[in-house]
Amino acid sequence: MIKNRDIIVTGIQPWDIDIGSNCKNIAEEFSKHNRVLYVNAPLDSISAVKEKDSPKIQKRKRIIAGKEDGLVEIKKNMWNLFPATKIKSINWIKSVPLFDFFNKKNNKKFAAEIQKAIDRLGFKNVILFTDSDMFRSLYLKEYLEPEMWIYYIRDNLITQDYFKKHGTRTEAQLIAKADFVASNSGYLADYARKFNPNAFMVGQGCDLSMFSDNDGKIEIPDDIQKIGKPIIGYIGYLTAMRLDIEVLEHIAKSHPEWNVVLIGPEDDVFKNSNLHNIKNVIFFGFRQLEQLPGYIKGFDIALNPQAINELTIGNYPRKIDEYLAMGKPTMGTKTDFMNYFAEHCYLPANKEEYVEMIEKALKENNQELEKSRKAFANQHTWENNVKNIYDLIERFSK
Repeated sequence: MIKNRDIIVTGIQPWDIDIGSNCKNIAEEFSKHNRVLYVNAPLDSISAVKEKDSPKIQKRKRIIAGKEDGLVEIKKNMWNLFPATKIKSINWIKSVPLFDFFNKKNNKKFAAEIQKAIDRLGFKNVILFTDSDMFRSLYLKEYLEPEMWIYYIRDNLITQDYFKKHGTRTEAQLIAKADFVASNSGYLADYARKFNPNAFMVGQGCDLSMFSDNDGKIEIPDDIQKIGKPIIGYIGYLTAMRLDIEVLEHIAKSHPEWNVVLIGPEDDVFKNSNLHNIKNVIFFGFRQLEQLPGYIKGFDIALNPQAINELTIGNYPRKIDEYLAMGKPTMGTKTDFMNYFAEHCYLPANKEEYVEMIEKALKENNQELEKSRKAFANQHTWENNVKNIYDLIERFSK
């Protein structure tokens, strides 16, 4: 256990993001026994123009103009910093020397804002925890001189076009500088170990309190109760980058008597897919976070039909724990990492196996299996996840 330390968290997701975030959850766990400054990314020049009407962008502009204080107390031991500066959008630059020049200038402006907050809060001997921010945080070790710098990696971002352009090089540099690298997957820890021998899998945390139905009080929403059984369901962002549309089509067409229910916003590929022409595929659209346990309770089978690509192959899908915490028979595409769940999940390798395993799961599900799924999922707490990070901090303390 690390106590009474000052921890700064930088990352790619701001505190006011509308979706769940590992980084935010870890920061909140840190704050139970330490002082934590969670730093939003500075406003960049392209977002300032393209998203000028967004309330979030307008807030950042007011802070830069000095009309609002950018250092906000979230709760005891925890503050959120909106940097009062604007940085250049530079990812379009092809020249490596020119990109590096402007990136270092951006880092310097970013670090100056963080240093102001450090001085105001009286932080000392800080631990810097950086979540995937391979551009804006690249030089923070030099500018802020933290006592320890931890790099946290939870997605293989350099497979995406935006990050691949300069991130393949800069993330390797950042990993090499870190005192140690923490990851939520063995696959990503192996990747980081190419550049830094001190890279470790620390597991994944989940706040599963809202997915606990031991008292049976979670209510199934009316709209899903009206749908015939069995219901084969998915909850989450419907994006072709992460999900295999062909698998979903095959499940629905193989058993027209099954209802495939998809809950979440869609990307353009999903919106234009043939899934919308299949009668037993039902799109519910976006639902509020607090409604999701009720929908999962209405499922007979819970799905994560993950596409296999460089982005997803080492990914830890948090929804698997949410499904299991509700006791649901859960399907997730077989990968090396998903073998971690092998004792409690069905791991089909292709669309045919998805159908076979759904048939099997519908027949064999029982209370004992549901109980074991719940017990397994509830081991994956943020407290346990952060404890593993604390153990590494103690190990690598100077």
